[in-house]
Amino acid sequence: MGKNKEPRKIIASNKKARHDYFLDEYFEAGIALVGTEVKSLRAGGCSLKEAWVRIQNGEIWIYQMHIAPYEKGNIMNKDPLRPRKLLMHKAEILKLEQKMKEKGYTIVPVEAYFKDSRVKVEIALARGKKLYDKRADIAKRDQMREAERDFKVRLRV
Repeated sequence: MGKNKEPRKIIASNKKARHDYFLDEYFEAGIALVGTEVKSLRAGGCSLKEAWVRIQNGEIWIYQMHIAPYEKGNIMNKDPLRPRKLLMHKAEILKLEQKMKEKGYTIVPVEAYFKDSRVKVEIALARGKKLYDKRADIAKRDQMREAERDFKVRLRV
C-alpha cells in the first residue's frame, strides 16, 4: 500500500501572477537551496511577488525570489535575491523552451511549498493579460460576490 501523503504546506503564493497572466500549464520544479535558506523557508520568510523565470543554456533559473536571511545563520546566509536553479527533467525544460518561442508566452512562479521535506516551486506557462481582460475578471468576481450575497439574504428570509 502507498504511504499516506500529507497535503503540501504552502510557503508563498504569487497572487499577482493570477492577476496579470492567463496560466495555461503548470509544472512542479525542485529548487537548489542551501541549508540556511531552507530553515528560513520553514519560518515562512519567502516572497514570490517580483520573481520571474528564465531558461539559459538548457537550465531553468528563478530570479528575484526573496528568501529572508535566517536570523541564526550568521556568515552562512546567502544573498536573499540570488538566482536559484530550478530542478526539472530535461524533456520538461525543452518543452517549456519550445512554448516560450511561441508568441506571448512566459514562465511565472505561482507557489512555493513543502512536499514531504523538500521545497518545490510551482511554475506556470503564462500569457499576459490585457487591461480589458483584467477588468473582465474583476467584473466577474464582483458578480459572483453579489450573487452569493443575494443567495445568503434569500436564505435568511
